[in-house]
Amino acid sequence: MGADTGLAMFCGLIHKIKPYLAMISLQFGYAGMYIVTMLCFKKGMNHYVLAVYRHVVATIVIAPFAFVLERKIRPKMTFPILARILALGFLEPVLDQNLYYVGLKLTSATFTSVTINILPAVTFIMALIFRLERVNFKKVRSIAKVVGTLVTIGGAMVMTLYKGPIVDIFHGQGRHAAHQSNGSESSDQHWVLGTLMLLGSIVGWSGFFILQSFTLKKYPAELSLTALICIAGTVEGSIVTLIMERDMSVWVIGWDSRLLAAVYTGVICSGLAYYIQGVVIRERGPVFVTSFTPLCMIITAILGSIVLAEQIHLGSIIGAIFIVMGLYLVVWGKAKDHINKPTNQKGGAATELPITAEPETTAAAVAAERCSSKAPPA
Repeated sequence: MGADTGLAMFCGLIHKIKPYLAMISLQFGYAGMYIVTMLCFKKGMNHYVLAVYRHVVATIVIAPFAFVLERKIRPKMTFPILARILALGFLEPVLDQNLYYVGLKLTSATFTSVTINILPAVTFIMALIFRLERVNFKKVRSIAKVVGTLVTIGGAMVMTLYKGPIVDIFHGQGRHAAHQSNGSESSDQHWVLGTLMLLGSIVGWSGFFILQSFTLKKYPAELSLTALICIAGTVEGSIVTLIMERDMSVWVIGWDSRLLAAVYTGVICSGLAYYIQGVVIRERGPVFVTSFTPLCMIITAILGSIVLAEQIHLGSIIGAIFIVMGLYLVVWGKAKDHINKPTNQKGGAATELPITAEPETTAAAVAAERCSSKAPPA
């Protein structure tokens, strides 16, 4: 009995932390994306083309799994669902990523990763507008959500309006030479314009999370939805690229960092990310999914300073502190929101996925049974 109870408790713990582990792992993937993407831009790759190739790779990787694993639970395609998929394909693969890439080129990988931290606040505001979140000013946790959102936005404004002196935290090899060669370039970077591009990217990304949340209620097949979004993003992105870039030579890439960027971002940051985010959104909501971005900021700051010899400014540090403080006020306010959330949906047993499945906390036998049963990897 003692061994069974211990196993059940361990399995219950694993089920509870799966969403956290999934989102933390995803932040390491995003941190690598900042570095790899910046390296490919220095090689001269076009950001429109990168967005297209990224989703070509994601489609090739995800589509076979979606076709095989979800053939029995895939809902029928209707025009309203198709319209939502086309909108999702534009919001993230086209609008968000191209604005993001422009902002990244105009600022730096570290600054970009810090700015992205306002994503939870913007998502929370959109969730309020579309009634995915509720605020009761009689409860402390609801007030914390609102205050945290305002503090986060304030931190973003500090980063935008105040650059400040350089703070030398990490000493990477070649830093001094890189600063000497790029000093005039760094001083001429369009930080305000780059920040505005990043803010536009964040709005598009937040809209993607909100619309994905609604779409999953009508089309609860995460892998299939991911594949369809990637296909839509590829087609729409190609059209935009052909309109914006008439020179066909921009489509040519070699066996270098440009190919690495397309494969890495396609597999990790589009294919796996869309799927993992979709699964966790169904269980915890879009605000929970966006609440792990500060970890990405820390990883990127370290890698960017060492690998890319990037400069970290005081304004970015001050703004990041405010953003993290506000962010975790929002997270604390949402800590218990999912507990009373109804999870029973049509076909619930068929669509329950291992990354979000939680055992009954009062039934040790059920937890043990779930732990020992076979489930496909998330």
